[in-house]
Amino acid sequence: MSVNMGNVLGLVFANMHDMTVGELTKNRTMGSVLFGGRYRLIDFPLSNMVNSGIDSVGVITKDNYQSLLDHLGSAREWDLARKKGGLYILPPFGNANAALYTGRIEALNGAMSFIKHSLCDYVILSDCDIVTNIDYRPIVDAHEESGADITVVAHTGVYTNEEIKMSTVLNKDESGRVTGVLIRPDISGTCTTSLNMFVMKKSFLIDLVNDLIARGQVSFESDVLQAKCGELNIQAYEYNNYFSKIYSVGSYFAANMALLEPENAKQLYLPKRAIYTKVSDNAPAKYDLNCNVKNSLIADGCIIEGDVENSVIFRGVKVGKGAKVKNCILMQGTVVNDGAECSYLITDKNVNVGANRMLISSPEYPMYVGKEASL
Repeated sequence: MSVNMGNVLGLVFANMHDMTVGELTKNRTMGSVLFGGRYRLIDFPLSNMVNSGIDSVGVITKDNYQSLLDHLGSAREWDLARKKGGLYILPPFGNANAALYTGRIEALNGAMSFIKHSLCDYVILSDCDIVTNIDYRPIVDAHEESGADITVVAHTGVYTNEEIKMSTVLNKDESGRVTGVLIRPDISGTCTTSLNMFVMKKSFLIDLVNDLIARGQVSFESDVLQAKCGELNIQAYEYNNYFSKIYSVGSYFAANMALLEPENAKQLYLPKRAIYTKVSDNAPAKYDLNCNVKNSLIADGCIIEGDVENSVIFRGVKVGKGAKVKNCILMQGTVVNDGAECSYLITDKNVNVGANRMLISSPEYPMYVGKEASL
């Protein structure tokens, strides 16, 4: 029997992985990091929840969230501007005794009043570090059928040491039950890793958080998944569709570049499961007769007069005459002036690259230029 998704509450953690991409989150939350030419990372979990039939979503914030508020606005673009349900912004001080949280459990405790007042029976937790197009309906159904206390969305694959050192690794038996948990282990190879998406009943979540707070425990990964995997029925739901995990500036660069492969873009941007974002009424991109553009994503509002190859170009970017942009991510409002040359470069918003300047980096360590910098 399928669970009514209107009976599911979505909770999105906007700040949970800020420190992994510290350069990108200096002026914003992880959720409001720009991605793919026109999106923010929070667009993906929000769109996934809405497309799955969830109509009540809380966004748990911590600090530095002004740009997130500007982006979400009334939540009309996600069809969450409603009289009943809709989108709720949950600041860190949700009760009189709350402090700035240090872990997921403290964050949930700060939002406890909102969770308790929800009429939903199930809760989905999601971070903003996974870029994918996922349907939560079969996951919630599998959670109910298995009788699990917690269902963890996970993927089994071959990972590098760098990837695993930023992940939670799950050991599971043939039935999918988690039997052991390793947190950021120093290993590599074939592993099952958590995608930081969790399903549980609301009543179970409330009791769990209350118990952990009373014991002074704040980490969901170590104090719940790892410490209680023998006590609780924790199930791993295997997810094998396309996804990218953002765990460093290098992985952010690679995830954007991966969208230049048509097959990846096809799996992420599904016709019947759109990824929604804030609407910006810009004019279409303008291309000079002498420009040369190859294998790139060019957003609206751009002016391209030079050469662009293998790059992701956000809204309102200008590439001047004779300029060469290759293997770059240029965020909104960046200007590459005449004759400049950029390679393996990530620019934040409103960066100005001077005429005839040369900024060349490597694919292993792409150069990042901060917001509103002038070079």
